[in-house]
Amino acid sequence: MTLRGLIFDVDGTLADTEEAHRHAFNAAFREAGLDWQWDRKLYCDLLLVTGGKERLRHYVETVHLGSFTEPEIGNLVDRLHRLKTRFYLDAMATGAVTSRPGVSRLLTEARGHGLRLAIATTTSPANVMSLLERTLGSAAIGWFEVIAAGDSVRHKKPSPEVYLHALERMRLKPNACLAFEDSANGLAASLAAGIATIVTPSSFTARERFSGALAVLSDLGEPDRPFRAIEGESFGATFVDAALLRQWHRYRYPAERADPSALG
Repeated sequence: MTLRGLIFDVDGTLADTEEAHRHAFNAAFREAGLDWQWDRKLYCDLLLVTGGKERLRHYVETVHLGSFTEPEIGNLVDRLHRLKTRFYLDAMATGAVTSRPGVSRLLTEARGHGLRLAIATTTSPANVMSLLERTLGSAAIGWFEVIAAGDSVRHKKPSPEVYLHALERMRLKPNACLAFEDSANGLAASLAAGIATIVTPSSFTARERFSGALAVLSDLGEPDRPFRAIEGESFGATFVDAALLRQWHRYRYPAERADPSALG
């Protein structure tokens, strides 16, 4: 089986965005006249719930349920999420977030080697587009032939639905791809879709467990800034490049050969 495609998560994987998201949630609370405050510890716990709206609903229902009726919760969640998205996009516009080490280099190299790129994320399309444009340049949006975002599927990670959706649109089988994630929920989703996965934990997910990952690295590394190998096999490499990707893929599928049936 030949490696044909790379599928990337966004938040925490392409860029360490969660602190910007946390500040945007808190700004939305203030704008709405609420005295809620999500500190880093609480937000780490809330990240176990994927999706911004889902995270807000979970918080209201577990902490403030007695304060709102069910219709009020739905309206409040929608309003807060709209406010939060506005504050997050404003933060993107000021350069509050940059891509993680090795991301831009690897994407450029992968394209040069003919590897197809896709995104599978639970975040909103607006957030994805803003992050790509601000961290990688406006042309980067066109690098990804599929952008499967939060509104593409009914069930969010750890459901594999968003990955299966991306595979279907790319017409690729799972064993023709590698996935990149930063969280346990994301890893569960990609593995359930049958995709071997490299994990680069973010500052908010570093304490999570990543059983089943092909490798767990501090980041993708650069030639002059090596990654730190946390788990798995890195074959003596110090940064992720196309050669290492293919080595991982052969390691994961040792008994398989290049096969045109990789195309669905």
